[in-house]
Amino acid sequence: MEAVIRKVQQGDASNLAYIQTESWKAAFTSILDAETLTKCTNIERATSMYQRLLDEKKGNGYLLAVDGKPHCIAYWDAARDSELVGKAELICIHSLPNNWHKGYGSMMMNRVLKDIKEAGYSEVVLWVFRQNLRARAFYEANGFALTDFSKPAFDTEEVLYSKKI
Repeated sequence: MEAVIRKVQQGDASNLAYIQTESWKAAFTSILDAETLTKCTNIERATSMYQRLLDEKKGNGYLLAVDGKPHCIAYWDAARDSELVGKAELICIHSLPNNWHKGYGSMMMNRVLKDIKEAGYSEVVLWVFRQNLRARAFYEANGFALTDFSKPAFDTEEVLYSKKI
């Protein structure tokens, strides 16, 4: 199987939204209540969000395709929280569940970390649901360490991970 990573571009909004919403449905059914998950996986709403990001050229987005079919997305930017100024933030990394555990997420992570370093950052942070043990294991395997920071998110909690690069 051939995997190709490229920067997102106009015309990608529906693929970005599809990958995010399908990933959320697979990963968060035991973390978020059904109503919240349904709201957060509304494909029209997600497509509009990604179209706005593309139109405003906001963030640094990537799309990984496997044999020409979109599979994984990632976005990073300057950290959004005021106490994290000067750090990069991995805002999302999502992939379709049919290809989980095949190395594509690690390929995407390596690309994103390389670009963050080239942009002049020495540290990258990310927020993840405390209960998302699969994702947390992935981040830890990629060198991220749990910090002491947490915050409420929906009806659960997110924890902050950090990595020096």
